[in-house]
Order: sequence, then C-alpha cells, then structure tokens
Amino acid sequence: MTFFQLIVLAIVQGITEFLPISSSAHLILPHKVMGWPDQGLLIDVAVHVGTLFAVMLFFWREISWMIFGAFRLLTGKMTPGGHMAILVVVGSIPVIIIGYFVNEYVAEDALRSVEIIAWTTIIFGVLLGVVDKMSLSVRRVEHLKIFDALFIGVAQAFALLPGTSRSGVTMTAGRLLGLERIEAARFSLLLSIPAILGPGVLKGYELYEDRNLQLGIDAGIAAALSFFAALIALVLMMRWLRHASFTPFVIYRLILGIVLMIIVYGQ
Repeated sequence: MTFFQLIVLAIVQGITEFLPISSSAHLILPHKVMGWPDQGLLIDVAVHVGTLFAVMLFFWREISWMIFGAFRLLTGKMTPGGHMAILVVVGSIPVIIIGYFVNEYVAEDALRSVEIIAWTTIIFGVLLGVVDKMSLSVRRVEHLKIFDALFIGVAQAFALLPGTSRSGVTMTAGRLLGLERIEAARFSLLLSIPAILGPGVLKGYELYEDRNLQLGIDAGIAAALSFFAALIALVLMMRWLRHASFTPFVIYRLILGIVLMIIVYGQ
C-alpha cells in the first residue's frame, strides 16, 4: 500500500466516522471503485483507532466524569457520571455479543460488497430522515433509562453491515427516543469508544503476533492521520447539529446509494 493510499483512507475515515454516512462503506469504496488492492480489515481498524483517540480527546470531560462515577458506584453511591457509565456499558453489550458471533461464523469479506453497501446506504439513510423529521427533541442523554440504552445498543449492532453507519443508526435510535439531535450525536459518540476499542485491541494483538513491521508502520501512519482528520470533522459536525438537521446527510446517502446502484446493476 502506497503512502498516498494511506493518506486517502485516513482522511476518508476521519471525515466519515462521526458523520451518519458510514465510514466503513467509504473505506471499502476506494478498493472497489478505484481498483486499489483491498487495504484489509487491519488497516480499517487502525484508522478507526485514530478516530477513537479523537473522540476521547473531544469528550475527555465526560470520560473523566464516567470514570469517577464508576468508582463511586463501587462504594454504593449513584452519581450522574456513574449513571452515564452504566448507559454506555449497557449500550455496548449487544454489539459485543453479536460482533463476536459475526467474527466467528461470518467470513471477513462476506458482507464487504458494493451491492450490500448500496442498499444499506439508501435504506438506513431514508430511515434517518424519516425519524429525524417525525421525532420530538425533548430529552438529553442524562434522561435515558437502561432500556433506552439497550435499544440504542441493539440498533448499533446493525452497523456490522457495511453501509449502515454506526453513528447514523445510533443517532436514528436516539432521535426515535426523543433525544435532541446533538444529544443523540453525543451518546452515539460515547458508544463509539468501546465499539472501536474492542476490535482495536484484538487487531493490535494480531499485528503483534504477526510480527509484520511494514504492516505495523502502515497501521500507525493511518491511525495518526485519521486522528487529525477526525478531530476536525467532529468539531464541525457538533457545531452543525446545534442549529441544523440531518437532512444534508440523508441527501448525500441517497445520492451515494444511487451511484452505487448504477455501478452494481448498470454493468
């Protein structure tokens, strides 16, 4: 893999990870459309880890709040931070369980097809648009209950299908529960931490076992570049959602899905 390809993948990942347009779909597209060799799941995970550090930096206060809250839980005292920590843990359980079975029993390339991406891009894009328009904006993350977090967590598991968008489907679920747009994005981003951290640790261990120095260097470069791109995209998206809706993202998904449909069925 050339340095130029790493730059492209890192920028694509950084820009799309936190937008409801599916970063996984965009990481597959350079391989499918431009004829590049498939970068493989390890590089995909590396650029996701870069974005993980970006979201941890952006939400360092909330993370500290949750850590201290978790320690207070050990003493039997419930705090707002402890409540938030419980919500994130509960919301992460479905994707951990389902992701384990997918990793064990589904071939790595089985779902990485342009046809699947095209359909999921359109279907979940339309779903986001409809839910966003119909839902109220009356709740904050602090108002969520255990069942609410579990519901969003189950929705997150659909993101195992490329093109669905982990951020998009969790924001859709949050909006369906009445969360304000920026609050839906906030909880989605907090859920991304364990969702990315788990695969990152596993693939990092595989890289260590493989002893492939060049692949390790490529993964490190990709992670660093995606970190900076993600931090910029994250700041811009959160500012946008304070005053606007998800409509531009829905329109983009529809256009992208139609283009992919033409690629798949127009041959």
